[in-house]
Amino acid sequence: MSNTNRTGNLSIDSDNIFPIIKKWLYSDHDIFIRELVSNGCDAITKLKKLEIMGEYTFPEDYKASIQVIVNPEEKTMKFIDTGLGMTADEVEEYITKIAFSGATAFLEKYKDKTNADEMIGHFGLGFYSAFMVADEVHIDTLSYRDGATAVHWECDGGTQYTIGDGSKTTVGTEITLYLNEESVEFANEYRTREVLDKYCSFMPVEIFLSKANAEPEYETIEESELRDDDVVIEHIHEDAKTEEKENENGEKEIVEVSPAKEMVKIQKRPVALNDIHPLWTKHPNECSEDEYKDFYRKVFMDYKEPLFWIHLNMDYPFNLKGILYFPKINTEYDSVEGTIKLYNNQVFIADNIKEVIPEFLMLLKGVIDCPDLPLNVSRSALQNDGTVKKISEYISKKVADKLTGMCKTDRENYEKYWDDISPFIKYGCIKDDKFYDRIKDCLLFKNLDGKYLTLQDFVEENKKEDTAEAVKETESTENAEEKQKEKTVLFYVTDEVQQSQYINLFKEQGIDAVILKHNIDSAFITHLERQDDTIKFERIDADVNADMKEEVSEEDLKEEKETLTDVFHKALNNDKLEVKIEKLKNASVSSMIVLSEETRRMQDMMKMYNMYGMDPNMFGGPATLVLNANNELVQYIFNHKDSEHVPMMCEQLYDLAMLSHKPLAPEEMTKFITRSNKIMMLLAK
Repeated sequence: MSNTNRTGNLSIDSDNIFPIIKKWLYSDHDIFIRELVSNGCDAITKLKKLEIMGEYTFPEDYKASIQVIVNPEEKTMKFIDTGLGMTADEVEEYITKIAFSGATAFLEKYKDKTNADEMIGHFGLGFYSAFMVADEVHIDTLSYRDGATAVHWECDGGTQYTIGDGSKTTVGTEITLYLNEESVEFANEYRTREVLDKYCSFMPVEIFLSKANAEPEYETIEESELRDDDVVIEHIHEDAKTEEKENENGEKEIVEVSPAKEMVKIQKRPVALNDIHPLWTKHPNECSEDEYKDFYRKVFMDYKEPLFWIHLNMDYPFNLKGILYFPKINTEYDSVEGTIKLYNNQVFIADNIKEVIPEFLMLLKGVIDCPDLPLNVSRSALQNDGTVKKISEYISKKVADKLTGMCKTDRENYEKYWDDISPFIKYGCIKDDKFYDRIKDCLLFKNLDGKYLTLQDFVEENKKEDTAEAVKETESTENAEEKQKEKTVLFYVTDEVQQSQYINLFKEQGIDAVILKHNIDSAFITHLERQDDTIKFERIDADVNADMKEEVSEEDLKEEKETLTDVFHKALNNDKLEVKIEKLKNASVSSMIVLSEETRRMQDMMKMYNMYGMDPNMFGGPATLVLNANNELVQYIFNHKDSEHVPMMCEQLYDLAMLSHKPLAPEEMTKFITRSNKIMMLLAK
């Protein structure tokens, strides 16, 4: 090519390509760093392939690297790679025609879109992302081809460019960005380091960041450690160090503590910002437990150790590698929110792309690298991509396999982890039927004694009681069979402190319950009931269990019911309150509140969807007050219904029952405390 510069027009119809690129190409402007660095990586990878094929020979001192140089004074950034470089024809081909034919299609598709977040990554348009932050971009490049001439290309963000001979003497490409006023932050070394850490931490080529005209930094090393590429400032001889010490005979003598050393002061060696062999690229057999934990700390800045992890390593039918960690949740109030970082050939794409990762696994922390993903499309296209669906299913299956394997072969550890991992698993069961089918035999429930049961164990335990009761109660086999067809009721507790009175009554009768206190449990048990119509979950304060009460006909308690209902309605000034009279085997219990399972679940759902304005009583009856006819206090109220202190006793019994059901409202609590003091004063008199 001759020395004269020539200008050309970018082959695109639209004159306003750059404003649109600036506005729409990416939702995150910092992504231009990722694009330019990954283009450099590609150029180096291609050169290495040419070398393997025998079409190129590396010079002796060749080092694959990408240099990013920021210059705050001149408001510029440089990206320098040691890749295969370009000839003038290739610059025309790749920089103008190809990118802009891609840009035309891109514009057609996205110019009317109002949401830039739809886009994930457009490697075809990578170079032009530079114009989001730069008023002017220069390229200096020298091709690896024999006899190639260096090329200089520049464009100031209009549709015209200039191309001519350049002055680059080493093979590779140097891109210089003259940053616009809104983007000068990227000329700051720390800001650029932050972006490189975000997108380029694991790129397969070493990346070095430096600041132009920075003061040189030095380090001192032993001469034996000197490398050929070190820049030596001076050689330093360090004399041996000696100390006066007392020997065994009590005599003082001079002892050498460190020998004489030959040291060298050198220019500080550059340190790559990235790890070119991240853990997920290795085979699981090559990775130690410490390496997995270190990687977790480094990538997620989480200093709580993960419980365990799953290493994904697959070549067929698609290429996928990654590591998924099950993090430890501090409390049930921890935001159970993970981070799954998605990579394409070690280039960071985005966090938590739910089209690729099953939604329930978003609660985990991990990295997934999948070069087969079509990343030059919008998320809506990802949703309909067959490979993406297969990847999502594969990840879900691997997690289920790991958990079921652990449950079967390492039950002790599985139980130890259960409280922490159960939110993930339960969420997965609700969201993904295939996952539920794989994992259902490994769902655990902790009972009142702290023992872990599978759902089947728990059902069997409750069935035995039901069946024995059925046979006891019924003479004919037919009726017994009918009884067995009824749903098996499984009792559960959501708050061991709040529901302690009910728990004690259950334990007295030898009835078991399981503890379900995570906020996901309400939706989870509803899901289990849908999957298996022979079971029904009921909180232990939903009703008075038959085993806890004596068998008495309603007729026998008719008088007590009428009298006590009337007394309590008047005392509490609430004629809508439902009052029930039972003869409980435990005479020390005076009163209880029960709320049907259906009503409570409906109320929970209203809370979840913030339907606070609605009346909870629309859904089934409100709470029922159960009075124990065997209790002396209840008998006293029945026998002295007109006594002066009976209204106060009724209020106290109601509040006590309510306290073991749910916390009292502030004003109710104030009244309860005042009333308790009055009652103690009466006792004191």
